[in-house]
Amino acid sequence: MNHSAVRSVAEPESVPASTETPSAAVTSDGQVDQAKRKTASALGSRLAVLPWSRYLVRVLSIIGAVYVWHLCSTSGFNFLVNFENVPAPLVVGDQFMYLLGSDEFYTHIGVSLRRILISFAIAAVLGVVIGVTMGRSRVFTDVMMPYIEILRPIPAVAWIPLAILMFPTEESSIIYITSLGAFFPIVLSTLHGVEQTPEVYVRAAKSLGAKRMDIFWHVVLPGALPNIMSGLAIGMGVAWFSLLAGEIISGQYGIGYFTWNAYSLVEYENIVIGMLTIGGLGTASTWLVKQASKPALRWQESE
Repeated sequence: MNHSAVRSVAEPESVPASTETPSAAVTSDGQVDQAKRKTASALGSRLAVLPWSRYLVRVLSIIGAVYVWHLCSTSGFNFLVNFENVPAPLVVGDQFMYLLGSDEFYTHIGVSLRRILISFAIAAVLGVVIGVTMGRSRVFTDVMMPYIEILRPIPAVAWIPLAILMFPTEESSIIYITSLGAFFPIVLSTLHGVEQTPEVYVRAAKSLGAKRMDIFWHVVLPGALPNIMSGLAIGMGVAWFSLLAGEIISGQYGIGYFTWNAYSLVEYENIVIGMLTIGGLGTASTWLVKQASKPALRWQESE
């Protein structure tokens, strides 16, 4: 009785064990394979967005453009675009190395940087203050918008004669033209950011007892900061564009004057060097503006 009872109890237990073990093993192997695929996919996606890979693509793109420039200049390409008088990259590089040993070249850069800092500071303060005020006041928007829409399409070059007549010195004329170019992107981006603030947030803050200034500092301004920072970055780029036009009227220093003077003296290498210097300085200053705005936009990264 005891042996048969033991067999009757043991046999049912052994049957499920023999039938369930293979399926469990298959399920376990499938989960492992699926986990491996997910890990490989995640690793591949991370490698695809690594900063070094993106910078590598950008560097290769620049190298490719310089190589095409070299081919067009050395072969005298002349179809729609004439490269016969455009100096080759090696010629420009040799002249650039020579200018790096000249104090005058650094003087031009220093004067332009000083003008950009002053002009951009003026444009940033006025643009943000006026843009925020326009975003919070319909009456002020109706007063200011006609002036902005009429003056904004006027190019910086067209302001040169009037700026000479309005301001007593060349320096003040250049700063006016440069700051005017940076002002419009900043004020419009700020206005757009303030207007995009969800009204439900404002009503929620009012229902919690927030005062008008509290709503401005803790609801409206943080919500508009992404647009404000984008406007500042765009304004910095436009400031460098306007500086070239402004420095045409300067008879002494500035990287814009350096480029224009090189054109007058038929110094082709210096023309290209001046253009590339303006582009490099503009890129670096825009990058600095973006980096300076990151602490204010840290809440976006947390979201």
